[in-house]
Amino acid sequence: SKKMAGRAVLLAGAPGTGKTALALGIAQELGSKVPFCPMVGSEVYSSEVKKTEVLMENFRRAIGLRIKENKEVYEGEVTELTPEETESVTGGDYGKVVSHVVIGLKTVKGSKQLKLDPSIYDALKKEKVTPGDVIYIEANSGAVKRVGRCDAYATEFDLEAEEYVPLPKGEVHKKKEIVQDVTLHDLDQANAKPQGGQDIMSVMGQLMKPKKTEITEKLRQEINKVVNRYIDTGVAELVPGVLFIDEVHM
Repeated sequence: SKKMAGRAVLLAGAPGTGKTALALGIAQELGSKVPFCPMVGSEVYSSEVKKTEVLMENFRRAIGLRIKENKEVYEGEVTELTPEETESVTGGDYGKVVSHVVIGLKTVKGSKQLKLDPSIYDALKKEKVTPGDVIYIEANSGAVKRVGRCDAYATEFDLEAEEYVPLPKGEVHKKKEIVQDVTLHDLDQANAKPQGGQDIMSVMGQLMKPKKTEITEKLRQEINKVVNRYIDTGVAELVPGVLFIDEVHM
């Protein structure tokens, strides 16, 4: 109902009475979809960054944005995952390189075998995909998302941290509503430090340990405009979260 948005609660009491435990309990109760940003009062003090900047950053961490898009995807349980290798065209001692990856996907209605680009294989490795996992691959961008382990394998182990999901219904190739949860701070960071650039300064900048940089007010206002446009068109929904500041007596 979002009736509590913009309100503050002060928890006061002697040490060890469970103030932090209560706040963490609230976070668990809200679930993973609601942004919860914990911080300590001492984090506000910094020689590099202004106090207002630290607070603003954490406020924006606690405001979520749920973006819904209809995308063309290939979804199913992975039945086969075979990287096909060829000799390296550069010659020398480089050996073989992955030319494409063959992946089999199965749903309740049927199955499909896909021959995909080697960049998809890198994405599959990053997501730690193995046969028996339920995944979807976006047709346009090639982005891979591991949804979970197929529930047919739920009895394999007595105790496991896996999330089991049912075998997808419908065809392998379909239109699906993709829901992404991001925070305003994620958008700030993505736009403050754009990755890429092949010149030597860009490469050196990526290699060196990044110094904590302040995100400008102008950038935040631009992002707010884009977010408001998304909300007005119904593409995105704002999710107010919780900012928990511990040890504020400091």
